[in-house]
Amino acid sequence: QVQLVESGGGLMPAGGSLRLTCAFSGRSFTSYTLAWFRQTPGKEREFVAYILSDLMTNVADVVKGRFTIARDNARNTGYLQMISLLPEDTAVYYCAAAPSSITSTRPGTYENWGQGTQVTVSS
Repeated sequence: QVQLVESGGGLMPAGGSLRLTCAFSGRSFTSYTLAWFRQTPGKEREFVAYILSDLMTNVADVVKGRFTIARDNARNTGYLQMISLLPEDTAVYYCAAAPSSITSTRPGTYENWGQGTQVTVSS
């Protein structure tokens, strides 16, 4: 059984920064790929980034250079560091986990999800 809990969202002005945290509980944290997705009303859930068990990463072009994904295996925790926030970054951000063999950017591939944390960026 895997459980994920996101935290760290909030309201920021454009240009600000936030760090989102994904707390993982369950077995074999280091064997899982961790991913971040975001979603706004009426839109498809959008891939943001993933990080593999060996720390290789993939970051979506729309946030590349501004967002960084990381994990701390000793703490069973994932992170999404966001800088230079833009109003279009406003969304609910979700943490997801999948077996480390999965490198998908498609949300349907992931079976384990947190409940999300709201990020709102004002213009």
